[in-house]
Amino acid sequence: MVKQAGAKKPERYELGRVQDRVTFLYLEHAKLNRQNSAIQVVDQRGIVDVPAAILSVLMLGPGVDVTHRAMELIGESGLGVVWVGEHGVRQYAYGRALNHSSALLEAQARLVSNQHSRLAVAREMYQMRFPHDDVSQLTMQQLRGKEGARVRRVYLEQSERTGVAWSHREYNPDNFEEGTPINKALTAAHQALYGLSYSVISALGASAGLGFVHTGHDLSFVYDFADLYKAEFSIPVAFSVTAKVGNDPDIGTKTRLAMRDAFTDGKLLVRMVKDLKALLGLTQADEVADTISLWDDRLGLQKFGVQYHELQEDDTK
Repeated sequence: MVKQAGAKKPERYELGRVQDRVTFLYLEHAKLNRQNSAIQVVDQRGIVDVPAAILSVLMLGPGVDVTHRAMELIGESGLGVVWVGEHGVRQYAYGRALNHSSALLEAQARLVSNQHSRLAVAREMYQMRFPHDDVSQLTMQQLRGKEGARVRRVYLEQSERTGVAWSHREYNPDNFEEGTPINKALTAAHQALYGLSYSVISALGASAGLGFVHTGHDLSFVYDFADLYKAEFSIPVAFSVTAKVGNDPDIGTKTRLAMRDAFTDGKLLVRMVKDLKALLGLTQADEVADTISLWDDRLGLQKFGVQYHELQEDDTK
């Protein structure tokens, strides 16, 4: 019997559902390795083993080294990874989707490729932000104007609530430190929300790049999806943290910790999974995993793994 190289790949039933996982874990100045089915984190304080199947996304800050075996486990577990660099510069990566069905991706591609269905989904995303108004007949231009006014109002309301002065949003990806405390907190809060959104989208098998409102970027749908929750999560958290810590040089870390608590208290993962499926029109019956078929323009879906050339030879006899 040939010995299998590497660790045994986990079965699907061994992996936690996305909506039941811990939202995210931020690490910096540490070495990540694999210990059985756990990510082993080693830093100057000691060693901690973190079960990969309970995490949704890892946020890796400066000074993190990751071994090949750790990345192997991350990929097998469908665990999202957000590389968080200095000065607010982020790079994104992710493992294989937990949902091995392509149903969600196919639904997304179908909806975004038709102008009428794309507009319908975009309106639905705006409708979620205006539950008391009917936006079904508004144009995209009108929706953008309505949303812009809403966001400005949210910023002013949070400024009045916390006493944090507010003028306008500033974000320089090349110089995080030059921003005001509230702008630095907003950047950290939004990035945590983007990371969680990215992880859910990828884990369920959808595309981060096929956006309905945003377009032309490999993270267009991440920005679409995260915008649904900013007014409830990242903006209030950023203002609250700034009011509490002021010009603290560690405001980014403290904001991320506050976002993690807000995600947990608000059960955001559960909501995100439900909202994403609803937006793309996926029902429970559509979620069929680990099934591969061959497409045929006349015969419909055909079985995978059949030696069709042998069948054709039999037909000629």
